[in-house]
Amino acid sequence: MSKTIVLLHATPVAMQPISDAMAELWPDATPVNLLDDGLSLERAKDKELTEALTARFIRFGEYARDMGVDGILATCSAFGEALEKLADKLDIPVLKPNEAMFASAIAAGNRVGMVATFRPAIAGMEKEFYDMAARLNKTVSLTTVCAEGAIDQLRAGNDSAHNQLVAQYARQLTECDAIMLAHFSTSRALKDVQAVTDVPVLAAPQAAVTEMKKRVMQTEGNTTC
Repeated sequence: MSKTIVLLHATPVAMQPISDAMAELWPDATPVNLLDDGLSLERAKDKELTEALTARFIRFGEYARDMGVDGILATCSAFGEALEKLADKLDIPVLKPNEAMFASAIAAGNRVGMVATFRPAIAGMEKEFYDMAARLNKTVSLTTVCAEGAIDQLRAGNDSAHNQLVAQYARQLTECDAIMLAHFSTSRALKDVQAVTDVPVLAAPQAAVTEMKKRVMQTEGNTTC
């Protein structure tokens, strides 16, 4: 039986990478795209995720749940705390964008690098990374660089310039055991970054789809028993 997964977007630049990953890795699932790009615009105004914006994001997720779907996969990395609260309220799998990628990076070694393009997301992502490492009883260091101007190039439709900027900043992380591309939108630069380093480069969409499929199937198995 085909599963329906809501892809919860706060910016349109994240939509194509996850669409491609779903088609490649879970072609028999039905993805439903919900976009509120005002969320990322509001998120950029404040260093911290506000209570009002958290509540708005949770309502967004509850709307997705009310569609009767099998799971929710968020594609914007700037709403981690809101997603945790949403997951607590719902009885279907809710997956943060970077959970699966973080786990792979932590397993890769003690020194991890991350290239971000949306600065307001960095603090929350770093906290999530270290929280996961603590749960796994792993001692790791995370070095983050922000490719300034890259996301502006992407929003303007200049994918090539975005990818080149991400690769340029990734050169600062070549002493790491793995390099993460922070956001779904950043995954466009995967090949460009791989071209400038021998360090393993991890992108979030493929890992997230694989993990979401696993969780949905586990939920189905638990329901059947």
